[in-house]
Order: sequence, then C-alpha cells, then structure tokens
Amino acid sequence: MANNYLIENTNSIILKATIKNIINKEKFNDAVINYYNLDDVLLSSALDDLDTYGLFNDKKVIVINNIDNFSIESNKDDYNHLISYLDNPSSNNLLIITANKLNNTKKLTKELKKKMIYKEINSNSIDYIKKELNGYKLDSGVIRLINDYCNEDFDRIHTECQKLISYKDTDKVITKEDIDKLLIKSSKDITELTFEFTKYLFNKDKYNALLLFNELKENGVEPISLIGLMASQIRIIYQVKILVNRKLNNLEISKILDEKEYRIKKTRELINYYSEEELLELIRKLSDMDINIKTTDIDSEFLIELFIINLKK
Repeated sequence: MANNYLIENTNSIILKATIKNIINKEKFNDAVINYYNLDDVLLSSALDDLDTYGLFNDKKVIVINNIDNFSIESNKDDYNHLISYLDNPSSNNLLIITANKLNNTKKLTKELKKKMIYKEINSNSIDYIKKELNGYKLDSGVIRLINDYCNEDFDRIHTECQKLISYKDTDKVITKEDIDKLLIKSSKDITELTFEFTKYLFNKDKYNALLLFNELKENGVEPISLIGLMASQIRIIYQVKILVNRKLNNLEISKILDEKEYRIKKTRELINYYSEEELLELIRKLSDMDINIKTTDIDSEFLIELFIINLKK
C-alpha cells in the first residue's frame, strides 16, 4: 500500500496541491513526474511506465488521472496488470491515481481502496477562500462576496484572490470596496450576465430582465448575439431537464454536456419553471425572432423587449 495513493476530488487547484504534498511527504521531490489522463491515453501506457526503470533517476512518480472513466469489461488485461502491480509495487515508484467521483459499488473501486492509501478531499469554496487570503484582514461579507462572484469556481477563486493579494500587499486589509473595484467592475463575464438574464426570464421577472438586457447592451452584446446566447442557454436547460429525468447526477451531466459542474448545478434551479414542450417553444420563438431580424428592417431591440414583456405569467 505504501507509495500508492488514490485521490477522489473534483477541483484541479486542490488536487495539484495534494499531489505536491504527497510527493514531498514521500520524498520523491527529485523524481521524474509522468502524467497519464485516461481521457486521452490507455491505462496500458502508464502501466508500462511503472514496469520500466528510469534512465537517469531510479525514482519515478506516475500520476494517472480520471480512473473513474476506466472500464474493466473492455480492458480486463490492463485491470489485471494494475492489480498485479499493486500487489507487488516497486519502492522506486510513487503511484497516484485520481478520480472525480468513484462508484463504490464497482469492483475497480473496491480493489483500489483496499490496496491503496485513499484520500477523499471535500472541497469547500468558503474554506478555500479563507486559506487563500490567510494573513489578510477581511471586512464582513468579503468571503461570501468573492464566493458568489466566482460561482464557487476554484480556479477562478484562486486567480481573483491572487489579484487581491497583489493589490493589497501593503496594508493587508481587503474591503467590499476592493472587491467592487478589482473584481466585479472589471471582470463580470458575458456568459454569467446571460445566465442571470435567463434566470430573470424564467422567474417572469420582466423588470429585472429588461434592466439586465440594457446592461448586456452596455457590455457590447448585440441583440442578434443575445438571441443566440439565450437560445444556447435554453437548450442547456432543456438538455439538463431531460438528463435529470433520467436520474443522472450533476457530475455525470456535466461530462455529457461538457460544461462545468457548477453551471449544471445552477441550471437545475431553472428546469421546473417550464415543461419540455414550453422550452422547445421558447427556442422556436427565438429562432423566428432571429429570422425576422435578418430578413426585415424591424428593430431588433424592440423585438427582444417585446419577447420579454409577452412572457406568460
């Protein structure tokens, strides 16, 4: 079991830090590190690496990512090879296997947990922000404001916290005004604005939908582009609604749709406002609007405002 680690975690920033800590702890700092992502390569490539000696250094670190995507049924030889290695591992190798989400009912998971040091890292974005800004005095509400602004996206939290740390390096005090100045006013992204706009539409909040429509225009979004963004968002809501009905969880849906898990989580908040038929009708109306704008002289902004005002209660 020594020198063999199984890590379950969905956050790339924390995962990298965990791997680095393990390498330091096991004293493999000077070893060659080879990464194998099972989304791109076969497990056999990593296993061959485990079985060979390094040319310039006896020690070697092998990191195998996304083992949860591995299927025993179609790769029995590789599975047997891996289990055989774990039964008799080399002291010169440090093997780290990672997964986003393990299925505890599967044979692979049971065997790996039995033969490896298992670490489940529970990612909490609030705790992560506190750790990132350790040593800084924070005004009340600052942590929640950063968390909401970054949509619990750890990569983004890391980037924005580093920005704040650099800006406030002298007095080491971070206020809400700093957040407004550095983060929200400078970085609010169009995708987020469109999601907020769509949320107001689904809540039948016509007043705020019209306000956000004007904000999108101020951020340089053309009405014709907004129609495409709206249609794209509604399609995702439609797809998520179907996949939720098939009893899939957020992580499974995010992989199928190639979207961040947090966006799937937020989208699920909207799926009960409309039926599948009503969502398809909204997409049809947006398509008709797109055609009218491209083929007539009708004012595009007026059409979108009319679309908002005419939403059914």
